[in-house]
Amino acid sequence: MLKTNKTTVFEQSLSYYFLILFSIIPITIILGSSISLSNILLIDISFIILILVKKDFLFLKSKTIIYLLILYLYLIFNSLISLDYTSGVYRNLGFIRMIVLFAAFNYFFRQQLFLKKVLTIWSIVLFSIIIDIFVEFYMGKNILGYGGDQYGQRIVSFFKDEPIVGGFVNSFYLIIFGFLFNQFRGDYKNLVLIFLVIFFIAIFLTGERANSIKAIFGLFVFFFLLKENSFKKKVIYFFSILSLIFILTINSEYLKVRYLLQIQSHFTKNPIYFKIYESGFEVFKQYKFFGVGNKNYRVETCNQKEKEKKEKYICTTHPHQIYFEMLSEHGLLGTGLLFFIFFKLIFSKIIKIFRYDNYIQIGSLIYLISIFLPLIPSGAFFGDHMLTLFVINLSILYSSSNKLNIFNS
Repeated sequence: MLKTNKTTVFEQSLSYYFLILFSIIPITIILGSSISLSNILLIDISFIILILVKKDFLFLKSKTIIYLLILYLYLIFNSLISLDYTSGVYRNLGFIRMIVLFAAFNYFFRQQLFLKKVLTIWSIVLFSIIIDIFVEFYMGKNILGYGGDQYGQRIVSFFKDEPIVGGFVNSFYLIIFGFLFNQFRGDYKNLVLIFLVIFFIAIFLTGERANSIKAIFGLFVFFFLLKENSFKKKVIYFFSILSLIFILTINSEYLKVRYLLQIQSHFTKNPIYFKIYESGFEVFKQYKFFGVGNKNYRVETCNQKEKEKKEKYICTTHPHQIYFEMLSEHGLLGTGLLFFIFFKLIFSKIIKIFRYDNYIQIGSLIYLISIFLPLIPSGAFFGDHMLTLFVINLSILYSSSNKLNIFNS
C-alpha cells in the first residue's frame, strides 16, 4: 500500500514537471533561441529517460516516426555533400531533438486533461501578447518600454530585438482558437469568434506583410470550416473583417506605408524580394541535383569570387522563400524527398482532418499549409525559430487526435 502511494506521488510529480516544461514553450521562444533550445532539450532528455524506464518503444514502429527518421538521415547526408559541411552540420544533426519533441508531445497530449491545461496556459500567454501589441501600436512603446523607431516603428512586443511577433502569434492563434472553440462552441461561440478576429487584427497591426497574408488565409479557411454558422453569415463576417482592416489601414500612416506604399515600391521601384528569389533560382541552376547544402546559401552567394562571376547573386542568409530555399540548398533530388515527406506527414491527412470535429487539429493544419503558400516571403525553414514553430504545430496536429496520435496507432 505504501509503495502504491509513493508511486502515485512520483507519477503526479512527474506529470507536473512535464506540465511546466510544455506550458512555458511559448515563453521560452520569446526569451530567445538558447532558452527555447534548453527547454526542448530538457523535455527530450527527460522523455527519453521516461521511455527507457517504462520500456515503451512501440511508437518507433509508427510510419510517422519512420518518415521523420528518413528526413533526419537525409539531412545528415545533405551535410556530407554541402559546399561547407561545417556550416550546416550542427543544424542537421540537431534535428533529432525535434523528432524526440514530437514524440513527447504525442505521449503527453493523448491525455486530454494534460492537453487542456497546457493550452489554457498558452491561451493566457497569447492574450497577454495581443494586449501588448495593441499597447505598442497606440502608445509607441510596449508594456516593458520596447519598440519605437528602432525598426521603423515596427511592432516588436516582448521580442525586443526582432519584429517577429506577428509570425509568432500566427503560429499559435489558430491552435488556441481551435481549443477555445472546442471548449465553448455553444453559447459562447460568438465571443470566441470575436477574440479570433481581435487576434487576427493584432497580427495585421504588426505590419508583417507575409504573416498578415498567411493570417488572412488561415482566418478564411478556419471561418469556412466552422460548422456552426451558415455560408451566408460566414461571407458577411469575412468581408466585414476585410472592411475593418481597410479602414484601419487608411487611418494609419504606419499601416499605409507598410501595406500600400512599400508593397507598391517592391513591385515597381525596388523589387528586392524578386531579386532575392532570382538569386536563389540562380544558385539552384548551378547545383541542380543536390543543392549547395543546408545553411550553405550564404556560403555560395557571399563568396566574392562567385559573386563576380554571377551577377544575379545577392549575398544573404537564405532566399527568404521556402521553395527557392529548398531548391537552392537541396536541389531537385533533396527537394523531391523533402516534399514527399511533407506530403505524407501533412497534405495526405487534409481530407480526413477536415472531416474530424477537432478544431485544435484543424488550426494546426491550416498553419502548416500556410507555410507552403507560393511566393510568400518566409524565414529560413530549418532555422531554429521557424523549425520550432513548425514542429510544435506538426506535434499538435498528431497529438491532439486519438486517430493520429503515434502512441494510439
